[in-house]
Amino acid sequence: MSLMPADWTAGTFLGRADFGEGPSPILVVRGELIDMSAVAPTVSALVEAGDFSGQGGKNLGAFDAEAVNLLSPVDLQCVKACGVTFATSAIERVIEERARGDWSAAAAIRERLEARIGGQIRSVVPGSESAAQLKAALIEDGLWSQYLEVAIGPDAEVFTKSPVLSTMGVGAEIGVRSDSSWNNPEPEIALLVGSDGQAVGATLGNDVNLRDFEGRSALLLGKAKDNNASCSLGPLVRIFDESFTIDDVRVAEVRLSITGEDQFVLRGTSNMAEISRDPLDLVRQTLSEHQYPDGFVLFLGTLFAPVQDRDEEGRGFTHKVGDVVTIESDKLGQLQNRVVTSRDAAPWKSGIAALYANLLARGLLTAGSLKA
Repeated sequence: MSLMPADWTAGTFLGRADFGEGPSPILVVRGELIDMSAVAPTVSALVEAGDFSGQGGKNLGAFDAEAVNLLSPVDLQCVKACGVTFATSAIERVIEERARGDWSAAAAIRERLEARIGGQIRSVVPGSESAAQLKAALIEDGLWSQYLEVAIGPDAEVFTKSPVLSTMGVGAEIGVRSDSSWNNPEPEIALLVGSDGQAVGATLGNDVNLRDFEGRSALLLGKAKDNNASCSLGPLVRIFDESFTIDDVRVAEVRLSITGEDQFVLRGTSNMAEISRDPLDLVRQTLSEHQYPDGFVLFLGTLFAPVQDRDEEGRGFTHKVGDVVTIESDKLGQLQNRVVTSRDAAPWKSGIAALYANLLARGLLTAGSLKA
């Protein structure tokens, strides 16, 4: 699969590119690349304007994804994520918790939990009466967990994944902490949501996770999830239209491959049809009693939790420097990144102040240019 999906010329895509002066919002409309920076200086402002026709932008001709320096497709949006939205990931989080982040204890716990609750947790509807009954039975058996609470309880897990402007784009290096010994990618679909709470499109994402840190304590979620270069999105956001709808998200297949410099290869698939909470319900729960004036991007969670042994029997999977992670889906294209340590990844220096200084220097900031 190429960077763009097979039907990309039939769709509309939103993102950011650097043409040599700094980040510019772009649209790809029916195969044509349009620089929208003179219309809206940020992706957030373009979403708020609500016009994805490309009108008023500078048409740069036929789009060649390989020839454009694509950045992460979001800018001022908050980066939120939902966890434990698939049964398999719920069981794996319980394993991390019970193993206290120790990979060597995971295999035995996995076998025991899968035998006891695997079938039940896959069939129950979160927040339902049957879910409450399963919870009561598991508490009685001493098998209850905070992760099962968010897997089958009424409230989804929603957390802040990454600071504004810190996400990496396609082709960029992604980071895992240098002191982590058990970690993995999390291939996901992410929704782009405007300040009005409406989802306008979707993209691919990697919610890089440190299993050893989160397994030691759920209170270490911040350290497990938010590190330098630990979140990637791209290649572009596909806007919802007649060629791509939220129903396509609901049934999407997300494929993952990892190729290491040690010749290790791992492949997996996450099918959105198996998600336990509807994507738009996750948007609703993220909004809750909160406002997002610049919108947000929301990772929907993953079915994929790699357990394939890499170095020794029972150790399972963990990243090594040099791993190439490829995430792809038929309607969204391909997101590929190479793994380094967060310590060795390029330092994050271009924050909100730097963005506005750049936009000002380019003459892109005018009264009313940031919001429609």
